[in-house]
Amino acid sequence: MIEVKNLEKSFGEQKVLNDVSLVCPNGEITGIIGHNGSGKTVLFKCICGLLFEDSGEILIDGKRYKSGGELIKNAGIIIKNPAFLESESGINNLKYLFEIRNKKNMELLHEIMRMVGLDPESKKKVKNFSLGMKQRLALGVALLGEPEFLILDEPVNGLDPTGIIELRELLKKLVKEREVTILISSHILSELHQL
Repeated sequence: MIEVKNLEKSFGEQKVLNDVSLVCPNGEITGIIGHNGSGKTVLFKCICGLLFEDSGEILIDGKRYKSGGELIKNAGIIIKNPAFLESESGINNLKYLFEIRNKKNMELLHEIMRMVGLDPESKKKVKNFSLGMKQRLALGVALLGEPEFLILDEPVNGLDPTGIIELRELLKKLVKEREVTILISSHILSELHQL
């Protein structure tokens, strides 16, 4: 479970998070809705350990977690414009990241590519991917290592209607079959409602 209590974060004089609290129960999808610039990404960066909060606390499975000091463990994360090796194929991007963890299982990587709707046999370089294909690849990266948590900041950006439906079904499947805890943000209320 992810729990946020009375989180506050400012940048200079601008208060971005003001007394934010939320609970993400294990094995469920929790949605955060807000317009662009409302602080969703800052909240997610604090939860993931990429920013220090000014005050408040973050609990992961009941244990206090100090953001900004270390990355959340056992989590797949998509936060704004993920970086890829643009001159490599999608499968090679996954392979290199997987090998950093001293893991080699091409069958699993192919399965992940198919799960997110990409062709594992394609030699197409990521620099030639559409925005939607890059979002799919980012989700594939987030699924490496079979995480307990998925923290997804606006993951439907760039996806066409079919891609949005496929992502929705994949997330529901991960919750049902693997009891993954998902925290997801969007500025599209109807999409979060359907999830």
